Amino acid sequence: MDNKHFFSELRMIVGRKHVHTSSRSTERFRKGFRSGEGAAICVVRPLKLIELWRILELCVKCDKIVIMQAANTGLTEGSTPSGIYERDVVVINTLRMNKIIPLHEGKQILSFPGASLFDLEKLLDPLGREPHSVIGSSCIGASIVGGVCNNSGGSLVERGPVYTEMALYAKLNDNGQLELVNHLGIELGETPEDILEALETGRFNLNPVSGDRKASSTDYAQIVRNVHAQTPARFNADKSKLYEASGSAGKLAVFAVRLDSFQKSSEEKMFYIGTNSIDELTQIRRHILTTFDQLPVSAEYMHRDAFDLTEKYGKDILVLIDKLGTPYLPKFFAWKGAIDARLRKIPFMDGLSDKILQVFANLYPKVLPKRIREFRNRFEHHLLLKVKGEAIEQTREYLQQICNEGEAEYFECDPRENKLASLHRFAAAGAAMRYKTVHERDVSDIIALDIALRRNDREWLEKLPEELDHKLSHKLYYGHFMCHVMHQDYIVKKGYDAREVKREMLALLDKRGAKYPAEHNVGHMYFAEQDLQEHYKCCDPTNSFNPGIGKMSKKKYYN
Repeated sequence: MDNKHFFSELRMIVGRKHVHTSSRSTERFRKGFRSGEGAAICVVRPLKLIELWRILELCVKCDKIVIMQAANTGLTEGSTPSGIYERDVVVINTLRMNKIIPLHEGKQILSFPGASLFDLEKLLDPLGREPHSVIGSSCIGASIVGGVCNNSGGSLVERGPVYTEMALYAKLNDNGQLELVNHLGIELGETPEDILEALETGRFNLNPVSGDRKASSTDYAQIVRNVHAQTPARFNADKSKLYEASGSAGKLAVFAVRLDSFQKSSEEKMFYIGTNSIDELTQIRRHILTTFDQLPVSAEYMHRDAFDLTEKYGKDILVLIDKLGTPYLPKFFAWKGAIDARLRKIPFMDGLSDKILQVFANLYPKVLPKRIREFRNRFEHHLLLKVKGEAIEQTREYLQQICNEGEAEYFECDPRENKLASLHRFAAAGAAMRYKTVHERDVSDIIALDIALRRNDREWLEKLPEELDHKLSHKLYYGHFMCHVMHQDYIVKKGYDAREVKREMLALLDKRGAKYPAEHNVGHMYFAEQDLQEHYKCCDPTNSFNPGIGKMSKKKYYN
């Protein structure tokens, strides 16, 4: 079948409007959220699960490469094409399939492939429940299934990487035959058509038993508490968290996942801690993890340099979320992406939307509350420690003690300080990219690393050798402190090769025993470790789904 007839068949499945074939109409799907771009013969956007199955059947019949994609918010280019392939590439965007079905009155949920974390937060809130992740990418529309497939982490200390052993997915077997595998633990029928129709229409038991399969990382609290271990608490290639859809990174076509939800706490308190000593923060971390009965809700670290750059180049995002709320942010980014795709073709117009937003940010009054800005002036290191329930008084007593003995100080955030401090930390993730766009004449590129340090590492703040440090204009350190998962963004000066700088960075991390990436997966930017390669090959022996990730072969059967 030639591509003309292939496109015609696709249009019969999903309708003409939802098959994109021109370079312009497919660009926003082929270009990564932060970087990366490749070619695809088309982008298809199914609405029904049975449509997704029919698309996959057609792609297998015509020997096409399939790249599954939801919100395309990944940071390592793993949900877009990259480079040259030996077969035609078809991108299947799943965002229209966004149904979420509560199970056991919301104690578990069943998510279709396009449903977002924000959708899940909104559904669970009146039930007094929370999803696995409640901060970060949920604000820009990241999908639930995407998080599962990429072992995504998050800021919530108790919950670890999102994980499930219960999923419904399609895979190609060793003989290249398409199979639909139902491991949801729910009786849905025998044939793919029966299974998908029952799931789509909700004709099944909404209180199914779980059996022996897990729907969350139930052992993570014990793992993160072991501060004496010489290995990280969580990272993408952790073999113990690779199971079918979990960690599959697009090597399976996932139709649905079943996940646990979590009881929302009735009372929470944010303690804002400032110090000029990393030893004091290390002491706080180790003491809380080893002695507190209740783990913190979150513990977010920011270095002063990250604070400063975010205050200037992340202000507009903070203001947008603060004034409009998270429901409007996915629409805002979709609108911005569509405009950027058109402006990119016009000389000197690339990045115009960011530059306009930065002018707005520069004119807008200061946003951060007075006490937070005062701590910025006095302290190099900032820790946003959120605790709940009985741990509030225990944390208060401990911080009073340690601050009396050392140089650290803290204050208890009021609701407004809590909100703005959290949003400021969230906005850090995009601050370096905004800086690069505004100062493109002075910047070679951005290196964004998410790394997992060893749990027993006391020297957690990086010290770069001078010959490497002078190649950088800015170093931004922030991250999930209790888990020892750090985000490290580097702005490379003009005239230096960012790829070579990154190689030097990774060599230093290897010597420190760190693992990377920690929670954004390998995508097309990192080599997959052996355990991860074996998982990918087990999921997709023919190498027809998202080939080339982890810098593996793009050829059929990995030959």
